[in-house]
Amino acid sequence: MRVNVTVNGEPRRADNVWEGESLLYVLRERLGLPGSKNACEQGECGSCTVYVDGVPACACLVAAGQAEGRDVVTVEGLAEGDALDPVQESFVEQGAVQCGFCTPGLLVAAHDLIERVPDPSDVEIREALAGNLCRCTGYEKILDAVRDAAAKKALR
Repeated sequence: MRVNVTVNGEPRRADNVWEGESLLYVLRERLGLPGSKNACEQGECGSCTVYVDGVPACACLVAAGQAEGRDVVTVEGLAEGDALDPVQESFVEQGAVQCGFCTPGLLVAAHDLIERVPDPSDVEIREALAGNLCRCTGYEKILDAVRDAAAKKALR
């Protein structure tokens, strides 16, 4: 099967996709976008979170065929050229990135939160990131990064 999808604003095509293939596999292995990580393959960890038509989704749970004609934004697509999104900048500056495995999903989830709630409370941040598991940071640096990103976005 052939899958045509817009990824990060660019029309892309994947050929010879088999019926059970996930969007995550297509993004990483067929389209060369390794940012979204493959961890649990069950939608439990959040490391593969991407936007599908503007809504965050675990790419491991989306069948590749379901992405036909859709608009997908990955963690790579949050940046504008060489300019990182404020969420990406803040994660680096606040030390919220350690091993980096959970980071792509956390970035997409935090980006989505700040787009919907420009000045989120700690409770809103925790709720928005609840589907993303991290084994390294203890989450405090992640919370600091989201707070910092929201403040940066408010200044733009």
